[in-house]
Amino acid sequence: MLLYNASSVVTEFIVGGFDTTNSPIVVGVIILIVYIVAVIANLVNILFIIYDKRLHKPMYYLICNLAVVDILFTSSTSPTMIGVLVASVKTISYVPCLIQMFAFNLGWVMEMFALAVMAFDRLIAISRPFHYHSYLTNARTLVLTYILWIVACGLAAIFPVTVIPLPHCYTVLKYAFCDYPAIIRTTCVDPNYYFNIAVVIIFFLVFFTFGFICLSYIGIIYFVKLSSNNDKMKMGSTCLSHLIVVTCYYFPIFIHSILTRLGVVLTLEARNGLMIGSILGPSLINPFVYCLRTKEIKYKIIMMFKKV
Repeated sequence: MLLYNASSVVTEFIVGGFDTTNSPIVVGVIILIVYIVAVIANLVNILFIIYDKRLHKPMYYLICNLAVVDILFTSSTSPTMIGVLVASVKTISYVPCLIQMFAFNLGWVMEMFALAVMAFDRLIAISRPFHYHSYLTNARTLVLTYILWIVACGLAAIFPVTVIPLPHCYTVLKYAFCDYPAIIRTTCVDPNYYFNIAVVIIFFLVFFTFGFICLSYIGIIYFVKLSSNNDKMKMGSTCLSHLIVVTCYYFPIFIHSILTRLGVVLTLEARNGLMIGSILGPSLINPFVYCLRTKEIKYKIIMMFKKV
């Protein structure tokens, strides 16, 4: 739909990313089920950690923070996609659309920050096990987490700030929700400049966080080699949960980046699939990984079901 006036005329957008989807209700119900399970599982992790004082330790605070990020990340987009697919509610107001874009990017940035800090936590735990609690105290962990949230809010705010002054010529969003590329494509300006801004920010964040995680694991591998066989098994078990979570999050990002660099033009369905997988996948897998591989949380769940 073409608009001839400035952006002040825009009151709502039409989400058109699922117009060619086969069996939209089935897809929507699947997303709904995954979303509900992911939110409940992350809430369970958060409640266990909050109400058990024995879990008030840096590692569990970081797990709790990751659960909060996962809820924000998946909740920023899933209700809109479910509404479009299941209830055929394809419109979203201008301001909520910008809020959704901010929340999505905040969750996206914080997911990387959270995983990077958790890698650093494992490095300290393995390289300095006897001084771990003096280096990484509860207070320092909370302060670091607050700082990362503030920085992430600043980075996520760049996207709506650059969009708000732009005039809009279209109201149909090409993709599945209010992400930055979809909104930029509705404006009357050349999108390449704004896409380049996004590429620079994304490259910096992915390179910095993934590089930091890789360096942390290089240090972990070094200290593991110096340890006994029993210690190696314990250290490997400690890091496996984090490695699974990192793989689930970064794998879709790298797949999308590699395909784009190779000149592969993704169909709308393929792009939506990668995007939805990168949002729902980690949020669903993360709580179960930490529930099943963290003995304190697993023990509490087992005891809870025994009481029932």
